[in-house]
Amino acid sequence: MLIGVVSTLLMPDLSKAQTVKTGTMLHLTTAELRDKIKGGWAGQTIGVTLGGPYEFKFNGTFIQDYQPLIWNKESLKKAMIETPGLYDDIYMDFTFVHVLEKVGLDAPVDSFANAFAHAGYDLWFANQAARYNLLSGIKAPLSGHPEHNLHADAIDYQIEADYSGLMNPGMPNSASAINDKVGHIMNYGDGWYGGVFVGAMYSTAFTTKDVSIVVTEALKTIPEKSEFHQCISDVIKWHRQYPNDWKMTWFELQKKWSDDKVCPQGVFSAFNIDAKINSAYVVMGLLYGNGDFTKTLEIATRGGQDADCNPSTAGGVLGALLGYDKIPAYWKQGLKEIEDMNFSYTTMSLNDVYGISYRHALEMIKRNGGKVTAKEVVIKVQAPETVRFEQSFPNVYPIEKIKLADKDETELNFSFEGTGFALLGQASKVQKDAAEYIFEADLYIDGVIAETAKFPTAMRTRRHELFWKLNLPKGKHTVKMIVKNPDQAYKLKAEEYVSYSDARYQAKY
Repeated sequence: MLIGVVSTLLMPDLSKAQTVKTGTMLHLTTAELRDKIKGGWAGQTIGVTLGGPYEFKFNGTFIQDYQPLIWNKESLKKAMIETPGLYDDIYMDFTFVHVLEKVGLDAPVDSFANAFAHAGYDLWFANQAARYNLLSGIKAPLSGHPEHNLHADAIDYQIEADYSGLMNPGMPNSASAINDKVGHIMNYGDGWYGGVFVGAMYSTAFTTKDVSIVVTEALKTIPEKSEFHQCISDVIKWHRQYPNDWKMTWFELQKKWSDDKVCPQGVFSAFNIDAKINSAYVVMGLLYGNGDFTKTLEIATRGGQDADCNPSTAGGVLGALLGYDKIPAYWKQGLKEIEDMNFSYTTMSLNDVYGISYRHALEMIKRNGGKVTAKEVVIKVQAPETVRFEQSFPNVYPIEKIKLADKDETELNFSFEGTGFALLGQASKVQKDAAEYIFEADLYIDGVIAETAKFPTAMRTRRHELFWKLNLPKGKHTVKMIVKNPDQAYKLKAEEYVSYSDARYQAKY
């Protein structure tokens, strides 16, 4: 069946939306609390499944209306069996939920970091850079700090923070506290704010039926001078300006916020894994969807870029707001069949996490001044507090991206003008059935050794970039890489580099 044929009459009436004021006590039956937690987990599972086929296939454009988004009773089970790696939005959350369950709600950051670093799943961008750092002895929070992580502003923790809001209903500051601990394992600045914002949206979704309030209240947790706050504020403004045309907001976002200034894979490219632009597509889906599950998922998906993670987040937040029972049956077709299936790399299913997150929520309610009885919870609703200001890469702008000669070398030399560079490439096996290998190489900048690094051929433990260095004195620099242990059975290939400077290029027209 195609999206667009589901009548909005299937949606609950939100015209008489109630909002609980902060500082007051929110009364929910235990059944209502369970239903909202289930709705959050189910909503994000549905959303990521819907968006999976379109992930990073529509970069710098949106999915046109004439293209159907497919959904039917086989969609969930088929994806769970055939593309289990799609569910990083879920099994990454499960990693942290498992630590909270086994170690306790006060688990130290190293418990989360070690579970994350040694998990069996593959990672990318900020997550992989953080894993490499952790395995190399750089502990959290430095593992996510921009000094050590070139992808500190990427989307990674934004798609992994759902659990924090679901276990802190009506308590966004309590969610922010755990996100401070866990989110800095892999992110910083705008990348961290993505996780804080998502956690606060989930938390606020327990207190209102108005999605606009969910967005605006959650945004209060983010410092106003951050680019993340500015970007989401623009979405709110443009939604008011163009209330019936999400594409106008999409075009405004493209004009102002679509540049990825640091990620070397994204600069001078339509690809954008930055947290704020993808979070903007989430908010676009929520605001223009206005409580309609179908419209919300469709718009968040059609926005493009990380088109599975964005509807996953939007669907999860709306699922928590509506509750499991009020997610339209159309979207829950096939859900019962997979709720007892463990997600890849875990021993946990949706039915498991429904119960675990519920227990965690009960404990957090009690810890934060609420009450729990057999039939009811009383939540002391928190006024959202702004977290501290962080900025990952001030005054860093890409200058050029240069392809390197298509040959393997044990020594590489190049020069650039600016304040920094990132060297992209990979370590790999010549024969696929060969044992894994770890290269070592020295980096020299301006004739002085700057770093010695290891480069595993194994995907799970690889170094995301070969070398990178920012905040050099502005001027001309030379770079040399010397491989210390070359082996003809393996190759360490440098592919291209990006140079950076402290000022943005200005078009001369």
